[in-house]
Amino acid sequence: MLFENTVAVITGSGSGIGKQIANGLWREGATVCLVGRDRSRLENAIPSGGDNLGRVCCYPADITQDDKVRDLVKRIQAEHERIDVLVHSAGVYAYGEWESLLLEELDLMYRTNLRAPILLTQALLPVLRNCKGQVVFINSSVGKTVRAKIGAYSAMKHGLRIFADSLREEVNSAGIRVISVYPGRTATPMQSLVCRLEGQEYTPERFLKPEDVADSVLCAMGIPRNAEVTDLHIRPMSKPGK
Repeated sequence: MLFENTVAVITGSGSGIGKQIANGLWREGATVCLVGRDRSRLENAIPSGGDNLGRVCCYPADITQDDKVRDLVKRIQAEHERIDVLVHSAGVYAYGEWESLLLEELDLMYRTNLRAPILLTQALLPVLRNCKGQVVFINSSVGKTVRAKIGAYSAMKHGLRIFADSLREEVNSAGIRVISVYPGRTATPMQSLVCRLEGQEYTPERFLKPEDVADSVLCAMGIPRNAEVTDLHIRPMSKPGK
């Protein structure tokens, strides 16, 4: 199995892309540390059974709070001697023109989508360096482009892209690989919210499946260590005649 005897930390692993990446890593032999706000979602994220005994660890935490992140890191490091993979998949979304955007919404996006990944990466870099690990950032197609009414969300994703790119330049020499993933619209709970805010019907069949994004990420992570995928762009296929 590709990730046997490895330990992976995945934020936002209670649903969506993060959940599917966690499942994929677990199926490939990894011990998965599931991070999210909702304990019940985390506990139900991986199929139950004997195979997951000792290989699924749930860490409910609010990553918008610095002290909670530091406590999270202490708990993970106390229970695991190594960390081979860190996946940042947690995120929140806001929609609307700059004129009407609440600063509270901006602050929440900053703390969730940008500050938390920075803080968690900083804290785990020493052990990732020891394991020549991998860091994966689940960004967004709007991390490369922008359109009206999602400027604040795009700004956070642009910031995450810059963080990932500069981090790669700093840690590649230590054997750490850094991957930024830019999915198009994906059938997740967040996408359901996006459609509602946009006044559109949520039709999951129009979008990427989160498991397809996860499979692509695992393929990128699983290539030989003498190579590196830096940016992974994934889009839904257009239907014939569309």
